Amino acid sequence: MVQPTDEKIDAAMARGESAHSTEPRAVAAKYDRNSHRFVITLASGAEVAIPADLLQGMKDASAADRSKVRLQGAGYGLNWPSLDLDFSVPGLLAEVFGTRTYMAKRAGQARSQAKAAAARRNGRKGGRPRKSKAA
Repeated sequence: MVQPTDEKIDAAMARGESAHSTEPRAVAAKYDRNSHRFVITLASGAEVAIPADLLQGMKDASAADRSKVRLQGAGYGLNWPSLDLDFSVPGLLAEVFGTRTYMAKRAGQARSQAKAAAARRNGRKGGRPRKSKAA
């Protein structure tokens, strides 16, 4: 087993201190049953509210389970033990509400007037063009 040198330990400590002072951390998190949102209070004093149904694994969770949110890792993470869910605070602020696959599916579900109009126009043209076979 290779032992870390004092130099490597000092560098790691410096990176941790830098992250602690610059990266967003939660000092509190709660589920608001009235608005069905998670309200996260950051160390900066800012508050962020995220609709619960946006988070992967929360759609079918009970209000009681949603309310059991805990801070983890000096406020860099949120955890729901009864749901076996974890989210990073920086990730949530970057609108990462689940795995890559989950996020891709959510993006495809987006509905807007422009998207609906484009789908109707494409339908009038015979729908999506068929893929051509490679020669």
